[in-house]
Amino acid sequence: MNQGQNPFGDMFARRIFGGGRSSGDGKKKPKDQDAQSGPEKFDSDGNPVKNSRPFKGLGIGLLILFLAFLGMNSYYMLDEENYAVVTTLGKAEAVSQAGLHFKVPFVQRVRKVSKGIKGMPIGYVIETGSTIDEESVMITKDFNFVNTDFYLEYMINDPVKYMYASAEPEATLKMLAQSYIRDTVGVYNVDDVITTGKALIQSEIKEKLTNRMIEEDIGLSVVNITIQDAFPPTEEVMNAFKNVENAKQGKETAINNANKDRNEKIPQAEAECDRIVKNAEAEKEARINEAQGQVSRFEQMYAEYSKYPLITKQRMFYETMEELLPVMKVYIVDEAGTQKMLPLDNFMSPGSAAASENTGADNGTNEGEVAQ
Repeated sequence: MNQGQNPFGDMFARRIFGGGRSSGDGKKKPKDQDAQSGPEKFDSDGNPVKNSRPFKGLGIGLLILFLAFLGMNSYYMLDEENYAVVTTLGKAEAVSQAGLHFKVPFVQRVRKVSKGIKGMPIGYVIETGSTIDEESVMITKDFNFVNTDFYLEYMINDPVKYMYASAEPEATLKMLAQSYIRDTVGVYNVDDVITTGKALIQSEIKEKLTNRMIEEDIGLSVVNITIQDAFPPTEEVMNAFKNVENAKQGKETAINNANKDRNEKIPQAEAECDRIVKNAEAEKEARINEAQGQVSRFEQMYAEYSKYPLITKQRMFYETMEELLPVMKVYIVDEAGTQKMLPLDNFMSPGSAAASENTGADNGTNEGEVAQ
């Protein structure tokens, strides 16, 4: 036992006077501390033993976990592909800016909504490709049945209205789409639905559905709607439509071949026409130039004739005879009939003088008649 300490005396004094136990340095502990510590315990040597607090560390750990939980729930990250709908005491607000945002824990609630384009099959199961008859079988204007599969693309344009304006916005969109699909397909013939009218049908359905979604205002907008497939419900009708389609393709082939032939022959005809026109133009220019030259020569000749009429007449006569005599043929007429002589150019050949003399001796009278 330590010197200067009397644990039994201190305990007796506390019991009698209700005061605090004096410590080794003569100081007393406050009453509230003694009350919290409870009855003081002593070891075998008479030294006081401090009371242990096993739940003190657990409380500190829980406090740290609670503060960490509050810190983790006081912010959120938002990327470019999502909206954030922040609800504060029942009031919703949309956040679209990406980055780090803060919120009040347990007061503000954050839900993320995708900005991307979503797809919805109508009339078939996209995973298996199997047909849903309740959605795909429709009746056309000419009272034929047709299986038509559509694929609807949509996106969220108002996340707050998407979450709170309707309980099931996708289901509402699908029902409206089915209504307008049946309404539009019903005004077309089955041939148009299967072959040539698909683009027009898609355009009309998209326009009607877009306007209706604007009226409903549930936070969804239509991006596009396409016909994935359209076919008759029976094999016989399908074969008939295949035959019709083959005939149309044959028609298109014949038209294309005719257009090809036309495109080949028209340029040839145009080229021939252009050549003829150019030749005619050249002939016209040549004749005009020739006529102008003759006019010019006539004017020159007339000027000479005006100066020397007799000489000009003789010269013109000689020039004319030089042009005519080489191509003339002499016909000798006698009492027995008409006889044709050789052309005059043969009379100019060697020996023609002797022949002419003999001919003149035998037929002097006839030559006289010709000379006359």
